[in-house]
Amino acid sequence: MQSNVKKIVVMGLGYIGLPTASLLATKGHHVVGVDINKAAVDTINQGEIHIVEPDLDILVKSAVHSGKLRASLVPEEADIFIIAVPTPFKDGYTPDMTCVEAATRTIAPFVAVDNMIILESTSPVGTTERIRDILAEERPDLFNAAGGKTMARVMISHCPERVLPGQILKELVSNDRIIGGIDQTSREKTAEFYRSFVSGQVLVTDARTAEMAKLTENSFRDVNIAFANELSLICDRLGINVWELIELANRHPRVNILQPGPGVGGHCIAVDPWFIVSAAPEEAKLIRMARQVNDGKPHWVLEKVKSKAEKFKHPVIGCLGLAFKADIDDLRESPALEITRELIASGVGRVMACEPNVQGGFEEFPLYEIQDVLREADILLLLVDHQEFKGVDRELLKEKVVIDTRGVWR
Repeated sequence: MQSNVKKIVVMGLGYIGLPTASLLATKGHHVVGVDINKAAVDTINQGEIHIVEPDLDILVKSAVHSGKLRASLVPEEADIFIIAVPTPFKDGYTPDMTCVEAATRTIAPFVAVDNMIILESTSPVGTTERIRDILAEERPDLFNAAGGKTMARVMISHCPERVLPGQILKELVSNDRIIGGIDQTSREKTAEFYRSFVSGQVLVTDARTAEMAKLTENSFRDVNIAFANELSLICDRLGINVWELIELANRHPRVNILQPGPGVGGHCIAVDPWFIVSAAPEEAKLIRMARQVNDGKPHWVLEKVKSKAEKFKHPVIGCLGLAFKADIDDLRESPALEITRELIASGVGRVMACEPNVQGGFEEFPLYEIQDVLREADILLLLVDHQEFKGVDRELLKEKVVIDTRGVWR
């Protein structure tokens, strides 16, 4: 094996792990992707994908057929271990680090001296150090005691992902990356590895700052979305078109208000701010309030729909979109999905849901074609600004009650 070609184990084959594993395989590395989902592992080994992301199917097929990428249920010895598993929160909005800790313990038997362990999962401050401590517990032979301190004989770093669903393959390469190592060697060696395939800048810091940087990025967006969502509530009460208002206000050269919606979803923006709140509950006042505003928006939308439904004897409600953002199939923490579930459970009317990006495997409730929803629905609730919905003939909307949470049909 050439000195610059590594064997890499990627723990977690979801929206970050699979694109990362595929990209590294096409760069010539020998990559083993590990996941607890056997169906996903089998699908990938056939050169196919279990998630929707533009061009990912082509990349995975190429990587698997070249022999550089294979999926497995268990890890094996490697030069580099990348952890890209979920980091949700538990009741009370406290971080749930079960998957990260389990992944660390799973790779521990296979780690050798001078190996590199990289945490890509978005994590609370201190998680990279926790990985070090777990490894020291499981594999004390990988650490030296020096001057009363435990010095690692392996390199451990945090490199948070910062990609946009729908553009993951492009942004894995083009975006700047932050490397936070537990020591100088970890930082330098991990940065050297990322510079081999990242065209953006690779910025080096300590592990805690890197962890906080990712949480800060998503909290910044959450606070700004909360401002837009709060404006939408105020404008609704005052009889003002919020979309026109924002468009006009944004003509100011130093104003850039984001667009409101039915809430905030996804595995990052809806989750990461709580990691900061959990770590500093007394200080994180604005961040907590932004989360509460955005978490409250779906309930406001529900009340709007129920109010309109009272005008019908047996209303049919068309819910357009279930994903957490446009033109993807990702349902994680999706306010659109939450709203649709609540409408079905409330019994306020017959609910017809349409999600064009989910092709199969969704069995919670029936999905309908957009043409059927447009024909049968009395109330049209637009929840996600998918391209398929933007082109709807406005003539078809004239006889409907329209609740457009994305400003697509204004």
